[in-house]
Amino acid sequence: MTLRKKDPYRPPDDALWLLPLGGCGEIGMNLYLYGTAGKWLMIDCGVMFPDENAPGIEVITPDISFIAERSDDLLGLVLTHGHEDHHGAIQYLWPQLRCPIYATNFTAGMVRLKMEEAGLKGQAKIVEIPFGGRFEIGPFRGEMINVTHSVPESHMVLLETEHGKVLHTGDWKFDPDPVVGDLTNELRLKELGGENILALVGDSTGALEPGHTGSEIYVQEGFRQMFAKMRTRIVVTCFSSSIARLKSIALAAAEQGRYVALAGRSLWRNAEIAEACGYLPEFSSFLSEHEAMQAPRDKIVLISTGCQGEPRSALARIAAFSHPVVELEEKDIVIFSSREIPGNEKAIARVQNQLLAQGIKVLTWANHPVHVSGHASQEDMARLYQWVRPRLAVPVHGELRHQMEHARIARKQGVPDSIIPANGDIIRLGPGVHEKVAEVKAGRLGLDGKMLRLLDRETIKHRRKLSVSGAAVVTMVLDGRGRITQEAQVTLLGIEDDQRAGALRSALAAEAMDAVEGMARSARLDDSGVRHEVMKAVRRYLVEKHGKKPVLEVHVVRV
Repeated sequence: MTLRKKDPYRPPDDALWLLPLGGCGEIGMNLYLYGTAGKWLMIDCGVMFPDENAPGIEVITPDISFIAERSDDLLGLVLTHGHEDHHGAIQYLWPQLRCPIYATNFTAGMVRLKMEEAGLKGQAKIVEIPFGGRFEIGPFRGEMINVTHSVPESHMVLLETEHGKVLHTGDWKFDPDPVVGDLTNELRLKELGGENILALVGDSTGALEPGHTGSEIYVQEGFRQMFAKMRTRIVVTCFSSSIARLKSIALAAAEQGRYVALAGRSLWRNAEIAEACGYLPEFSSFLSEHEAMQAPRDKIVLISTGCQGEPRSALARIAAFSHPVVELEEKDIVIFSSREIPGNEKAIARVQNQLLAQGIKVLTWANHPVHVSGHASQEDMARLYQWVRPRLAVPVHGELRHQMEHARIARKQGVPDSIIPANGDIIRLGPGVHEKVAEVKAGRLGLDGKMLRLLDRETIKHRRKLSVSGAAVVTMVLDGRGRITQEAQVTLLGIEDDQRAGALRSALAAEAMDAVEGMARSARLDDSGVRHEVMKAVRRYLVEKHGKKPVLEVHVVRV
């Protein structure tokens, strides 16, 4: 009889654990595990988008190896809402998890489409929770508390176990005029103040913003005023899942007799789901890209993907003259209806500079009323803590500076304790003592073509180095007795311009041959020894003469 080895990270029967695998110390990639009685429940499963430090990577997901190894104990995945940073990793990671997915109607529609695109149609059990409804999964009971955000059917999750109640906020704001969806259920949140909430695990994205977050109606009014003054083609770029923003743009365009067109597959996909759920009836009148280009310039508002400078987005291709349909003209106007996600500033600036060079006017939130955040600011967060009165604040979804400010806001409102977790920290939420009890493996995976790779692997490190310092390849041809039979061949990639590359190749070839000739005759019979000496000589020369440490490869050929 084989005994199963005891798992040191099995959730205990007498406590409730929280384990973030993504979303702590960063904006995006939210993935949180709650554990008790030997079982885990996952809330959200999101992506983040790469910067220049991950060349060739399309999206980044959490490393879920910890929970994948324990997938038999994972009871389900509950989604708070339909933004990519909360559900966008499902099609990449679900095959390792194979657990039921719980979501409300709109978010479930987005998940079904993603699974279909990934060739997983019908494989996942997707359980639809009624809007503002409840669920029970093993030792976990949950209540979905509707909140306002920039995507319909956003919810906080009130999670209850025999050890107490935890409020997991997801993304939220207070908006008296949300344009799409219902108001935040303030009455229910106020009731929680009398229910002895164990912990509030809360979004920290807006913790550095003073005051209250503005209403979406402010943006709609801003578009109305701006469109009334514009006499040329208008392009607005925003997040494709921001259904409230799509509706604001559509209503403002209709008042000025303009048609709305969409550019970008994700925009069409999300708008169609929103129409099916009753949130965007305007979708039926939207034009295609071809129809938009045939219409008079002063009769079109084109909504495009690419507000974060994503290189494969519709706007990036339009700016680079590589879009198959859409071409802009001088004096056209492009409005960036979003704020920069930290890390995307360079990519956004690149696209904006390309547009400006073509005589296209670029407008942003910095000096025009074209964006409000979907996240609570400081005064909103303070109000939530005044209502809920948890015993413990756990700031998540933010960089460390956001998390620390979030904790300060909670303390100021009288919350007794706070814990700032990092990805991989197992936090005991209660009952009784709140503390970090262990640390497990957590990291990042990057989608590289069709493969997910650990981002700390050598492949990605080499790409980073290539992008900064270039590469050199040296080929040495020796006979079986260790004699050089022909001049060393050197290939340079990204180290020197064409005019000076010839001289550098000759110099490196000479260094390589000198290194081999300086070796003992017996040592030249060892290919690895030859590679080592050549690499050492070439690297030394490049550092001394160029101050560079490129990726270096040495090939030894025997004839």
